[in-house]
Amino acid sequence: MTPTTIPLNLDHVRAEFPALSNGFAYLDNAGGSQVLRRVGDRVRDYLLTSSVQLGASYAHSQDAGARVLAARRSVATLINAAHDDEVVMGAATTALMFQVTQAILPGIQAGDEIIVTNTDHESNIGAWLRLQSAGAVLRFWNVNPDTLELDLADLQALLSPKVKWVAMTHASNILGTINPVAQVAELAHGVGARLCVDAVAYAPHRLVDVQASGADLYVFSFYKVFGPHFAVLWGRRELLLSLASLNHYFISNDTIPYKLQPGNVNYELSYGCIGISDYLEDVGARLGAVGGARVKMQAAFDAFEKQEDLLAEQLLTYLRSKKNVRIIGLPDTKSGRRVPTISFMVDGMQSEAVVRHTDRFGIGIRFGDFYAKRLIEFLGLQDRGGVVRVSIAHYNTTTEIAHLIHHLEEAIA
Repeated sequence: MTPTTIPLNLDHVRAEFPALSNGFAYLDNAGGSQVLRRVGDRVRDYLLTSSVQLGASYAHSQDAGARVLAARRSVATLINAAHDDEVVMGAATTALMFQVTQAILPGIQAGDEIIVTNTDHESNIGAWLRLQSAGAVLRFWNVNPDTLELDLADLQALLSPKVKWVAMTHASNILGTINPVAQVAELAHGVGARLCVDAVAYAPHRLVDVQASGADLYVFSFYKVFGPHFAVLWGRRELLLSLASLNHYFISNDTIPYKLQPGNVNYELSYGCIGISDYLEDVGARLGAVGGARVKMQAAFDAFEKQEDLLAEQLLTYLRSKKNVRIIGLPDTKSGRRVPTISFMVDGMQSEAVVRHTDRFGIGIRFGDFYAKRLIEFLGLQDRGGVVRVSIAHYNTTTEIAHLIHHLEEAIA
């Protein structure tokens, strides 16, 4: 049980991230969060004490292997995988998506249909498009241009027994909207299809539960979740076992996750990822959570959500007050259906001009399409340089948001 009366200790939280001591307002967190000291310490420790090849009989190699396995088990707990060998780690979400779709490719037959959305980062679109080489037919589930939501009725109209995969984002990296992936999974499974979820924009803000998601594949990057430039792909064990191997011919096809990790994982970055779970458990314990690791992690994320909603509403209240500003996404946090990734446009201005102004004042925000280029083009925003995006993390402060608002007012008043 997690008490709700203990507030998040923001001083302690910020002290965990060395880069936050420099006075810069990091508000481009959807592009990459700041890194925990304990993550960096683990990476350094592994490189300086355990940098040997795994699999040898001597003790030093065995110890290093135990560290890498501990990292995989830590990630399995973080995402609530049923088995730690369902955890496939690799360079980045984009790389992992290209890898897993190559493993899926041999099982694709001409006429098989794959549904993708036009709200996703291109990593969860482009990789699937390559399956057209085997005769797959790609269909787009487009966002409603009026509500900026993915309507389930539109998906149902696309679903049929021909559909083998549905690919979607758990939360849009532009709209910030949290999508009902469990409902989508139920619909997809109802016609015999599988679901692949990109959670890059979701995982920094909510505790991931791959089993509850209903997905068959689930992927995100640790460098968006306070860790190193590394990523994880989870898949249901029976699915991973059924996929073609990407590794050497002598690697057994039932050797998961190794058969999907050609060249093996990055050992030191894997080990560094344990620091993410350590941090979340520490925050949860300080909040008074009593129980296992995920109980403490959930308490941490509950507190993060409250802090992020406070900051997001501070900014959204200001943006709603400006008649010349259009918020691209849900206009408030009341529904609990958005993460604090806030995009907007200013009438008569290029998005770049807004960001170039705030650049001068120690504020890190961004403009562009953020590799969700199809969404920006669908909404007709490409000629304006895409959107202005402010992406908040739990370690940001009301003072930083006030500082941003002050300088936004100079640019867009």
